[in-house]
Amino acid sequence: MTPPPPGCAALGAPRARVPSPLARSGLPLRLLLLLLLLLLWTPAASQGHPRNAPRISAVWKGRAGQDHVDFGLAEPHTVLFHEPGTSSVWVGGRNKVYVFDFSKGKNASVRTVNIGATKGSCRDKQDCENYITLLEKQGEGLLVCGTNARRPSCWSLVNNTAGLLGERRGYAPFSPDENSLVLFDGNEVYSTIRKQEYNGKIPRFRRIRGESELYTSDTVMQNPQFIKATIVHQDQGYDDKIYYFFREDNPDKNPEAPLNVSRVAQLCRGDQGGESSLSVSKWNTFLKAMLVCSDATTNKNFNRLQDVFLLPDPNGQWRDTKVYGVFSNPWNYSAVCVYSLGDIDKVFRTSSLKGYHSGLPNPRPGKCLPDRQPIPTETFQVADSHPEVVQRVEPMGPLKAPLFHSKCHYQKVVVHRMRASEGKLFHVLYLTTDKGTIHKVVESEEPGHIPVNILEIQPFHRPATIQAMSLDADQRKLYVNSQWEVSQVPLDLCEVYNGGCHGCLMARDPYCGWNQDRCVSIYSSQEPVLQSINPTEPDKWCPNPKPEQAPLQKVSLAQNSRYYLSCPMESRHATYSWRHEDSVEQSCEPGHQSPNCILFIENLTDLQYGHYYCEAQEGSYLREAQHWELLREDGARASQLLGRAGTLAASLWLAVLPTLILGLLVH
Repeated sequence: MTPPPPGCAALGAPRARVPSPLARSGLPLRLLLLLLLLLLWTPAASQGHPRNAPRISAVWKGRAGQDHVDFGLAEPHTVLFHEPGTSSVWVGGRNKVYVFDFSKGKNASVRTVNIGATKGSCRDKQDCENYITLLEKQGEGLLVCGTNARRPSCWSLVNNTAGLLGERRGYAPFSPDENSLVLFDGNEVYSTIRKQEYNGKIPRFRRIRGESELYTSDTVMQNPQFIKATIVHQDQGYDDKIYYFFREDNPDKNPEAPLNVSRVAQLCRGDQGGESSLSVSKWNTFLKAMLVCSDATTNKNFNRLQDVFLLPDPNGQWRDTKVYGVFSNPWNYSAVCVYSLGDIDKVFRTSSLKGYHSGLPNPRPGKCLPDRQPIPTETFQVADSHPEVVQRVEPMGPLKAPLFHSKCHYQKVVVHRMRASEGKLFHVLYLTTDKGTIHKVVESEEPGHIPVNILEIQPFHRPATIQAMSLDADQRKLYVNSQWEVSQVPLDLCEVYNGGCHGCLMARDPYCGWNQDRCVSIYSSQEPVLQSINPTEPDKWCPNPKPEQAPLQKVSLAQNSRYYLSCPMESRHATYSWRHEDSVEQSCEPGHQSPNCILFIENLTDLQYGHYYCEAQEGSYLREAQHWELLREDGARASQLLGRAGTLAASLWLAVLPTLILGLLVH
């Protein structure tokens, strides 16, 4: 596996295994060498906990022809649909739908179904495209909706044949750049898409198909950006809720206040509208609450909601459904906060209303009524003028703090609940970064366990932003696409872990274990596998108590020459040290800016010949990463090599000098 480019600005991700380079020159390059060392030795800014940075990085090259398929051209706007348990992936692009087949054991294939703008839709030649923005399962086929040259329309896609259903306002936006959210529940459809292009520009949450069309009042949200919507079936049918997550402009205009506030809103699914002419077509049960994601110990606040993933309770208890939210701050640092639907429901049921100081009417605002009763006008008026509750929704846990935070800019999240070979339960988070990589974070349900960012994956042949990601928990696959290609990534990506048994178990990947001299998936092995049962010292379970030693490498050097040793930092969670005899000559801590730990020898003397060991210390795990022996070289040959090295070094420094200066300016 070839390591990918750095996944985050603060991470010095290993790019490749670099052999120890020789720098033997009598040229006056001291200043340039110092600049280089300053750049390489600058420590990265803190990630919070060291394990918040991915431990190792890998490029997912996939099986030849089976896991990557190109579009054939750039698709700047896409939507992805995958039905769990199947081998098919549909991607909507510009004027077409791509149908990918990732059948096991076969080469992946792609077919296209052309769905261009309908005849007569083009108002001008500048906007005649049909950008597909919605793919939804419908009977034996798919419902496909697109912009249709600013006349949003839908088609029925069955057996690779598209049949026009006509204009469908609210199912697709007028432009692919518009923020849009569509939710299906049986015969009911909910949408945040405006129906008219040039009026009604205030975003609303609507029921566009169902018992009666309803919409939110124009005053209850301020420039909302919708993230996710879900329907929660509660204990009583009439009490079923719609929850949707969004961010909006902060009503607090204090210069020190954040620009955005993250929210969750509730609606009663059975809302019938109100009794008066002002409320008959509006949602009468709307309330909103602030989502808090902050770390009191570090005083870090994350106000901008990016994505939400709901993980249902395995026992079917809706209150125990977990809500994983990805947040960012103005510096594009990120945090993941976890909430429960039970806590959200309690906030809406019990909190007072912000700015309302009188007694609440009966029924209280936000309460769902049985037997299709309309909401009384007084209750609607109070809720409509005071839609925000006082109590805030805080993360789960005694500290009410983020699950973890990082200097990476995360954009999307999915979560897989799985059991390891010993029966322990894990939640594995897959987070996309703005650099086009995926971070794999392992969360254990054991008390006191700290989540560990174990792996950074580059999923594409051509690095690019991840536009969409879908989890198939049944087949244990991730499906992701960029503007260039679609990739199928296995969750049990065990072949990326090197270093024998010790390297396999130190990965702490619950999908992987050691069996028959290989790091294998727990799902593919017919026999019990050895896993990191003890999270603090997982390597102690290996049959061989000590990891393999690094092979000895030798180099002959002239006295008084310059030389540097380079040790690739494969694990970002380890401290790398260069040891000569019994002395530690150089130490590189986790978060070190360079992908290599460099030991520079300015002037080679008699005392500096001998054996040098690069050792990686990770908790109690100590591994010998490199072993070099510096030998004396005879003077005649040294003089000849010195001249060649001087010419080479001069050319090298002239080439890298602009990069070094730019790097120093950036730092």
